[in-house]
This record gives sequence, structure tokens and C-alpha cells, in this order.
Amino acid sequence: MPQNTTKKRVELHAHLGSSVDPVILWTIAHQRGIKLPSKDYWDFEKMITMAPDERNTTLEEMDSKYFEWTERIQSSPEGLEVAVHSVIGGGYRKCNIVVQELRFNPMRRNRSGERDLDHIILASIRGLQRSLLEYPQVKAGIIFSMDRRFSYGQNEIILQKAIKYAKDGVVGVDIAGPYVAEFSMESHAPLFAEAKSAGLGVTIHTGEEGSIDEMRYVVSTIKPNRIGHGILAAKDPDFLGELRESGITLELCPTSNLKNSILKDVSELRATIRAFADSGVKFTINTDGPEMYQSNLAEEEAFLLKENILSQAEIDQATAWAFDATFVRS
Repeated sequence: MPQNTTKKRVELHAHLGSSVDPVILWTIAHQRGIKLPSKDYWDFEKMITMAPDERNTTLEEMDSKYFEWTERIQSSPEGLEVAVHSVIGGGYRKCNIVVQELRFNPMRRNRSGERDLDHIILASIRGLQRSLLEYPQVKAGIIFSMDRRFSYGQNEIILQKAIKYAKDGVVGVDIAGPYVAEFSMESHAPLFAEAKSAGLGVTIHTGEEGSIDEMRYVVSTIKPNRIGHGILAAKDPDFLGELRESGITLELCPTSNLKNSILKDVSELRATIRAFADSGVKFTINTDGPEMYQSNLAEEEAFLLKENILSQAEIDQATAWAFDATFVRS
């Protein structure tokens, strides 16, 4: 039975690369003939998940250490379809997630151009449609993530694919990836404007690391519907007011921020989330990737309660904000 079956939950920030059960990835790898570093399943599971006391020192370390393998295994139409299908169904069964947004970068799944991008995308849509057929209680959609490490031209292709498949289940766009000094959010602003004009939802990873100036620009100029993480704003009372007035919803990922050393401990996490709650900034609670971080949405909520970070009423309010902020519509 799912945890807390009476409560309907919403997951708005989960990366496909960190959300698939290791057992399923193990099977996909063997079906596709992918040579793994070990022939022992338990070694494989340790390789793509984080132990309770394990931490990354940077987002770059997280990306190269874990996503290198999970994305490689998912990089086929067959593997991607199974992966997407498994996450949406599993979220409903385990945590009663009735609205699920799942994000990934299709260009990081086509083996540097070896696979046709449209075939990769259509496979993810088939996985989405299969899960919705099996679980009619669920609404779900796919977000295409652009990447800070990609050229403008590559990211533009991803946007155009999102627009092309908007009627088939692609509901929004994002830009993610570790901090890159040469990356310019300003130069990418036209892509987000085009996404909005096409009716796509816009969420942006910003304010997780690096300078808060990028987040200021995103809030004042790009004006996305949501922001992934955005925790740097908690340190600036004036900016908190601006963020509240903007109406932008933050996608908070508590366990992920601790595991990736973005926040050093529970006390800093508490101070950060309380700054948002006490300032009236809208936020949602998410996992970022339940399998890699060994968590799930029900456990995230229980953790916030146990550590006196949020009350049950505040968690329920965050869930209500998530229902309002989703890009998935009937």
C-alpha cells in the first residue's frame, strides 16, 4: 500500500536520471547489452544511489558520478519508454502522486547524435501514455531540460522539439546543469519568451549555486512560472519580498540540497525554508530524484515535520500551491 494513502501528492521537480528504480535500470542495461563496471547487482545499486551518510561536494560531482551511468542506460528508445513508465506508475503506487512532472534532456539521451532525437522523444511519450492508461487517477507531463553546458543552438533545438510535441504530453521547458562561468542567462532569454508564446510552462534552475544575480535577472526579466531550487534568495530579505510579489513558485528539494552540499546541515535547511515560509513566498516540496537520493515525497514531508522545519498545515499549503503551479492540465 502507498504511504499516507488519503493524501494526494504532487511532484513537480524530478529528474528522470535520478528517479528510476535501480532494478529497472539493471534490467534495461542487460537487455541493451551495456557493459557495466560490475556483474554484481549490489555493486551497481551502490554506484547509482547515495547512502544515508554520503554527500557530493558539488553539483558537478553529482552529475559526473551518478548521471553518467543512469543517462547512458536510458539512452535508447526502448530504455527511455520503460524508464518514464516506471517512474509515473511507481510514484502513484508508493506515494499517491496524482500529478507528476518528469524532466529530462532528450539530447543527453541520443548518444551525441547517434540516436535520432525524435525517436528518443516519442519513446518517452509512449512511456507517459502507457502509464496514464494504466493509472487513470494520475495526470502527468514531461519537461524538456536545456543545459548550461550546451550551445545556444543545441538548446534552441530542444526548445523547438518541446514546442513540436506540446500536444503529446510535453508541458514545459527548463534549463539545468552545473554552474558554468561562460553561460549567459541573458542570451537564452529569447528561448524562454518563445516557450511562453507557444503555451509551454517555464521553470528555470537558478539560485541553487553560484551568484544570486542570475536569479534576480530571471525573476525581474524572464519571469518564469516556477524556479527550481532558488534557495539563495533566502539570504536576501529585500529579494524575498520581490520574489513574493512576483508570484513565482519555488520547487524546493530538501534532501537533494543536503546530499549535494548546497546546504551544509539541517539547521541551514531549516533557516532557508523558514525564510520562504515566513515571507509568504510560494514553494512546493519535491525529491529531485527519489531513487538516487533514497527518498520519496512522503518521506520528504515526514522529514520536514520531524525536524520542525514546517508544520503539517504548511506542508498542506505547499501541496495546494503545487496543484496550482503544475503545467499539466486536463
